[in-house]
Amino acid sequence: MSSYNIPIGPVHVVLEEPIYFKLQVEGETVVGLDINAGHVHRGIEFLTMQRNFYQNLTLTERVCSLCSNNHPFTYCMALEKLAGIEIPVRAEYLRTIADEIKRIASHLFNIGIIPHIIGFDSLFMHAMEVRESMQDLKESVFGNRMNLSVNTIGGVRYDITDEQSKYIVKTLENLKKPLAEITQICRTDASIRRRTEGIGVLPKDKAIAYGVVGPVARASGLPYDVRVVNPYAAYDKLTVYPAVEQNGDVFSRLLVRLQEAAESIRIIEQCLHDMPEGPTDLGYMPDIPAGEAIAKSEAPRGELIYYARTNGTPIPERIKWRVPTYPNWAALNVMMPGYKIADISVIIGSIDPCISCTER
Repeated sequence: MSSYNIPIGPVHVVLEEPIYFKLQVEGETVVGLDINAGHVHRGIEFLTMQRNFYQNLTLTERVCSLCSNNHPFTYCMALEKLAGIEIPVRAEYLRTIADEIKRIASHLFNIGIIPHIIGFDSLFMHAMEVRESMQDLKESVFGNRMNLSVNTIGGVRYDITDEQSKYIVKTLENLKKPLAEITQICRTDASIRRRTEGIGVLPKDKAIAYGVVGPVARASGLPYDVRVVNPYAAYDKLTVYPAVEQNGDVFSRLLVRLQEAAESIRIIEQCLHDMPEGPTDLGYMPDIPAGEAIAKSEAPRGELIYYARTNGTPIPERIKWRVPTYPNWAALNVMMPGYKIADISVIIGSIDPCISCTER
């Protein structure tokens, strides 16, 4: 059997973002993998040390698009922890609502991409049409379809009126039926199951060894969810049920995201029902003293960690973050070998990689 290398990327059909894979192949079967990243390095971590704390709110939100809310959110939590700031309870609920709205939109994007990769374009268009209702919701409530700009140090920049609350509830109610339909199609359609079941398997022991996070981890039987194990914002006041599957394949990762989108709807409804009255921020711009702190959140792709070190000036001494795609794409070394060349795209797509987050 002939052995050869296949270069994939840095521009290819799976991702809008550039990353280079060199695959070692025997016949039609992948036997090895080298990942070459760094094509979109922008030096954002360096730029955060050239701007003051409040300018960095705008900068960190532009690390990535689909999980853009989690970056300033987690950045604010790190600085608030460092400065001993306790934000208003209403602001905690409002942060949680924005976080879950972004999670639904992000998951629906990947839920559509998987059928698109395997050629089921009618389901792809259906998923993207459903996602569009979340984009409209973001634009109506936050004024923007992607970067929400809701977080500030000490709270949030927005509030929800009774009319907006009713609009959110109605939009989420209208989302439930089409989401259930998409879930049913994914669970029963032969073409989807044939291309995803038993493909790109990441066993539980390997998931632990590689330290994968988010839906990739939960699809391999690891019930790790930052919202549950280390609650932040209003999550300690809410009931969150992590979606967990056991088979660790592409199909399991798709099911986890479908279940999480439905769970996010329930969490938002719970927030709107329980949210107290009160201020949404401190009412002033707090000073940040010298010190260091770490904060983490559950981004759509998994655990996002921010480290902040300050020296008493308005400009941070060091800002560092670790994004979920970093450990997840290393696990492709387990997911790809033994599978066919035709499976490469769907395996890569199933980890929902964000190259911009990782290379920053």
